[in-house]
Amino acid sequence: MSAVGPSGGSTSVGSARSSREGKPSTTGPSHVRGSRHASGRADGERQWTRFVALGDSFTEGMQDDLRHDGRHRGWADRVAQALADDASSGTFQYANLAVRGRLLPQVITEQVPAAIGMQPDLVTLGAGVNDALRRTFDLDAVATQLERGVRALRASGADVVLFAFGDPARRSAVMGLIRDRIRALNSATLSIADVHGCRVVDFWGAAVFDDDRVWDPDRLHLSPAGHRLASDAVLEALGRGDTRWRTPGAPDPGPNRVRRVSSHVGWAQQHAAPWVRRRLRGESSGDAVTPKNPDWTVVHRGGEASTGD
Repeated sequence: MSAVGPSGGSTSVGSARSSREGKPSTTGPSHVRGSRHASGRADGERQWTRFVALGDSFTEGMQDDLRHDGRHRGWADRVAQALADDASSGTFQYANLAVRGRLLPQVITEQVPAAIGMQPDLVTLGAGVNDALRRTFDLDAVATQLERGVRALRASGADVVLFAFGDPARRSAVMGLIRDRIRALNSATLSIADVHGCRVVDFWGAAVFDDDRVWDPDRLHLSPAGHRLASDAVLEALGRGDTRWRTPGAPDPGPNRVRRVSSHVGWAQQHAAPWVRRRLRGESSGDAVTPKNPDWTVVHRGGEASTGD
């Protein structure tokens, strides 16, 4: 498989795939790529003032704590606040165009042009898991779309952060059915990041995410604790954090066998069945959802975001 390169040629992802054959990462689950800039400054010295987050429910922040407006906070809001708190001077602006249920081609065609029009200096782009869940998943088509979006964002002058998602087989036999798809998509993502000088937050092999406490009961979205971990991982990739997020917490004894069986039944009824029904009807959980921060909001030090230009 190959992803289209910046000049329309092919970029092999074979070398990236060879180091990801199901083995935990030996360099840690978060890699920083393109970590120096034309100015020669390292990540730790880089100051961003206009941050846009793109993607699906992962970036929208599903199942995190609710904000004052009733929308979920999410890891991207947390990153925006941390960057605003760290800003040496000036105004920090943040927008979040992510919408639950979006496929990667939708993110590229709908969200990327809107983001470029806002002239951000930092963009995160996390999508592709929804595509991998589809029966019609086409890796080459998805990777080509991702490369097209990344190329456009980088040409606009923005720094870009991409995501290599975790191994679904580590927690769920059902989700493990798409393990090879996620692994191959991650390989393409790493290759694209290398070509275009992007940073990558790599969750593959991160044992900290094996803990049920960092996941919502729907088993698809992060819990508030999981969003805090994702925020810390992104901040590390941006040179604003450290590796402590990677350390698993104290073991969770978990429910007994009876409660575990009951939780499986409850999950199938409350979450899996509705998801299957939406797929059969050709519907998405995000069909009637709009982005939670479609315009610039000003993020104040130590406070919440407020609408502003």
